[in-house]
Amino acid sequence: MQIFEYNPPSDPWLDIRYQDDDFVIINKPSGLLSNPGRAEVTFDCALTRLEKQLGSIYLVHRLDCSTSGVMVYAKSKKVEIDLKVQFQNRTTSKVYVAEVQGHLAQQEGCIDLPLAKDSDNVPKQKVCYEQGKSAVTYYRVLERRANSTLVELKPVTGRTHQLRVHMLALGHPILGDDFYGDAACLAAAPRLHLHAQSLSFAHPTSKERVSFSVEHGF
Repeated sequence: MQIFEYNPPSDPWLDIRYQDDDFVIINKPSGLLSNPGRAEVTFDCALTRLEKQLGSIYLVHRLDCSTSGVMVYAKSKKVEIDLKVQFQNRTTSKVYVAEVQGHLAQQEGCIDLPLAKDSDNVPKQKVCYEQGKSAVTYYRVLERRANSTLVELKPVTGRTHQLRVHMLALGHPILGDDFYGDAACLAAAPRLHLHAQSLSFAHPTSKERVSFSVEHGF
């Protein structure tokens, strides 16, 4: 089991990209938790930083600590429920960008591999046909670099570590992945090169479709 060392970034302390009476959109940096964990040190996270600045804030969804990008937080319990239902019903649209090791053979495709907890390597996940839950990811090559590939990832489901394990299953782990990458993969990037680039959903009040995006930095 890996020891979790938590040193959240502080510059910027909080990157708010949009807010109205219902919700707030942030660009979460890599290395910052979405919400507190059990350890006291994890109290410093995106949720508690938002609470200090804006008051009552409600968690709607999560990004892995190492993953950067667009997140939405609700400003009321009513909006939290509305947005969570959208995520559960898969009516939201999420697009990620990742830089992966090596060159993918196909320009685009669909990864349909069930995932389950790897009880021998907590908190890792693994492909498991016997006990795994359905996990589906669409991918498309954006750019082929010298020793890596920039890919667009569209998850249909939202399993823990889904994108990381699915890319590993293709033989192309995400650069900087300290859970699933090898030594070369870790040496290739100072952080996990996985970024939630865009998120769209129905506005809880107007019901109009809204979309927010933040470009990746790798």
